[in-house]
Amino acid sequence: MSLSKIEPLAAVVDKVRAARAQGRTVAMANGVFDLLHVGHVRYLQAAKGLADVLVVAVNSDASTRAYKGPGRPVVPEAERAELVAALACTDHVLLFDDADVRAVLRALKPDVHVKGTDYTEASIPERDEVLAYGGRVAVAGDPKDHSSTDMIRRLNGG
Repeated sequence: MSLSKIEPLAAVVDKVRAARAQGRTVAMANGVFDLLHVGHVRYLQAAKGLADVLVVAVNSDASTRAYKGPGRPVVPEAERAELVAALACTDHVLLFDDADVRAVLRALKPDVHVKGTDYTEASIPERDEVLAYGGRVAVAGDPKDHSSTDMIRRLNGG
């Protein structure tokens, strides 16, 4: 059941530690995932292809409002997390409240931190954090031809 994949950070840290003890590699992806679309799925599937275990950090409602502005998210955090957890490629899902994902990275220290194709490896905001503990960054997914913001605009007749 996908809801069992949604866990607090401390529980995910324990699961990541156990996976590493078994010699497994860990990737982490993050995002808002408001109005889940094919671009999100392709990004997460590609991220999973970079490691044995995929952790997905989902922005909380408060974090999303701070990042995307008033009126966002459209879909509440618990539902966004459940949708992401329902994907076969995700192993663990957590919600985070911060403006960025640095604290989650510090706690989990994934082998690879994965961002979508709207970034380059050099432009990933948390790149310095990941390199500092010996991890690597990667860009995955298809070209940024899909976005929740564009979907909302179209739904609103814009």
